[in-house]
Amino acid sequence: MHLVVFEGSHWKSFAPLSISRPVFMLQSGLSTLLEKQIRHIKPTRLTLWVRPALAEHCRRHLVPTLSVPTAINAPLDEEMALLSSGRALHFSDYDLPGGPSVVVDEGELVRKAWAKMPGLSAEDCLNRSPAWLKLLNLPRDAQPGRLPQYLSDLVHWNEEAIVADAIHLQDTPHPLPAGPYHVIGDQNVIVDPQATLGPGVVLDGSKGPVVIEAHAFIGAHSVLCGPCCVGPHSIIAPLSYIREGTSVGPMCKIAGEVSNSIILGYTNKAHYGYLGHSYVGEWVNLGAGTTTSNLKNTYGPIKMHIGKKEIVTDRRFLGSMIGDHVKTAIGTRLMSGTYVGYCSMLAASALPPRFIPSFTFWTDRGMEPYRLDKAREVMKHVFARRGKIWDEEDETALQNAVETVREMQQ
Repeated sequence: MHLVVFEGSHWKSFAPLSISRPVFMLQSGLSTLLEKQIRHIKPTRLTLWVRPALAEHCRRHLVPTLSVPTAINAPLDEEMALLSSGRALHFSDYDLPGGPSVVVDEGELVRKAWAKMPGLSAEDCLNRSPAWLKLLNLPRDAQPGRLPQYLSDLVHWNEEAIVADAIHLQDTPHPLPAGPYHVIGDQNVIVDPQATLGPGVVLDGSKGPVVIEAHAFIGAHSVLCGPCCVGPHSIIAPLSYIREGTSVGPMCKIAGEVSNSIILGYTNKAHYGYLGHSYVGEWVNLGAGTTTSNLKNTYGPIKMHIGKKEIVTDRRFLGSMIGDHVKTAIGTRLMSGTYVGYCSMLAASALPPRFIPSFTFWTDRGMEPYRLDKAREVMKHVFARRGKIWDEEDETALQNAVETVREMQQ
């Protein structure tokens, strides 16, 4: 069966995280949205429709990691294909419809379509061409499942995603290593044999799975409450409190209290401070004492801004959406519903604005453009600390991010 996972025209709503990656590469639970689609739909071949700027990166770095033969931005051929939105969040297996059909989201956006339309292309999808809009003429079908509208949806559904992802791990025996730590609900605690648990650690699986992956280190007297997961080679500092709904990616350093948050790889929150109901990108450094508010004093719904667009989230709990390569100074206080754009620096003593554009240097003088040469220099230093050398592909990714930000500002 041929599965086509497409980004579509809604990718900007997932900024700042979608600036530097396809929407389907956003993490939810223990895996990406794409990995969930592959697991639950079980295609025999896969095509990914992405923005042109991301196509070569996907060919070089994503395709080799997938277990299914994969093409990038290839048009449809004569075979029936299941077209599926890249932002779809799957919790269970998917059954193909009996005949050609389409599932439509609000605003006449295609969520899924089972069709034979030779020549239909990624460009048709991104531009909603007349050829793409013909899909809306197919018989309508109802489709259970989730279609996130914004990053805040992924944050609020993360507990369920962790539970759903952990189910496929429970078929493999995971005997817990010996050590002076405490486990509650051991049937829900999955610790890789190559992980290290410090003395006095508490792993509480009474409300959901606790998953600790290979080479992760959990410092002494830390408490981890499921559903939560800690990625490979990540370090949880001693005396940390990792609460429900938290996903920590690979190679992170985390301390303090974290609740209901998704943290992508190579990110440091290495000191005290509270992070709640937030989505944090890669290569971020949160200075000591950086703290997010995730609840208004009025207990009312929280609004966010993406550029000039105001979003009413209908969420009572919502922290910050923080893009890749963001750095915050010590004592930074982020209000509920804060957007911090790609590659921004926060280094002021006052409360930051609730919308900080990408490539912004914010100090007590106000907002200034973050010079590209300085941003590149900092990125190179950060990479070197993790043994990564800045190369041509990193430069291309940076330039693509610059162009994407310009496109979003138009």
